[in-house]
Amino acid sequence: MTAFMGVPTTDTVLKAKDYASDQEVRWCPGCGDYVILATIKSFLPELGLRKENMMFVSGIGCSSRFPYYLDAYGIHSIHGRAPAIATGLAVTRPDLAVWVITGDGDALSIGGNHLIHALRRNVNMTILLFNNRIYGLTKGQYSPTSEVGKVTKSTPMGSLDHPFNTLSLALGAEATFAARALDSDRKGVTAVLREAAQHRGTAFVEIFQDCPIFNDGSFDVLRKEGYEQRLVPLVHGEPIVFGTDGEFCVVRDGFGLAVRPTSEASDIVVHDAHTDDPEYAYALSRLSDQDLTHTLTGVFRSVARTTYDDAARDQVARAQADQPTSDSSLQQLLLGRDTWTV
Repeated sequence: MTAFMGVPTTDTVLKAKDYASDQEVRWCPGCGDYVILATIKSFLPELGLRKENMMFVSGIGCSSRFPYYLDAYGIHSIHGRAPAIATGLAVTRPDLAVWVITGDGDALSIGGNHLIHALRRNVNMTILLFNNRIYGLTKGQYSPTSEVGKVTKSTPMGSLDHPFNTLSLALGAEATFAARALDSDRKGVTAVLREAAQHRGTAFVEIFQDCPIFNDGSFDVLRKEGYEQRLVPLVHGEPIVFGTDGEFCVVRDGFGLAVRPTSEASDIVVHDAHTDDPEYAYALSRLSDQDLTHTLTGVFRSVARTTYDDAARDQVARAQADQPTSDSSLQQLLLGRDTWTV
């Protein structure tokens, strides 16, 4: 059962250009959102779905302009509330492929409650969180993912807040699918999107994305010389080994995981994204830190669980089947045994 089971497919062979809207793309020059947009437009034809049955819902922020730039249906909604609106669509319209486009400020500040409950409920939608660790649209305040000590317009002496570990948050909320990618790694983003598309339930994908105006170079250590010492790629079924020559690895360490030199390790962890053990994926997320010393990318967790929308539709169908048609009129309801005092 895939994420888009029940969504009408198309016989027309689509290309990336078919998803380009007639709107001028208005992000700052050099913004990582351009790369993400191009990657997603190149990926969408793989799904073979009718564009008329694709819905992109966003909140407020730079990332939330995304629906304007795709030739598909979209809603530019309320600050932080995109997961709630997407939940309504997913429950009532099983013929839609529902996507949420959000940012670290939109999703993790005012929208935090909506995000965790969408993940907990396992609503059938794909959530893409663009994380640039800053408020870009409102001109450079610190966000829930900004590092401790971050100097911004709203924290001129440095942020005092401890930032969210976004993947830890998602997994703590019982996410059935959690992944991370880097905007400039088009191959990595596409691979994660491909797996997210196969997942029925809430597929949560964090994408590190550069803001060249208010947080320029925030992820440069993951792109420039020596990045192999910091990027830890996760591939299901393969040992977690990284470095220029595979000189580092991940091993079990008490109740958690740790990074060790491969030459000193006797039991390298083999990544299992499908394990029923939620503590394993959570331990993986804790290896990532705000200094980006170790940054894991790929799919952390992908497990099956009944989706909220499938269960809700089944419950409605059973209620309708159990309701005698002769007593379904408004008059019968008013004359029934239930009473109200006004």
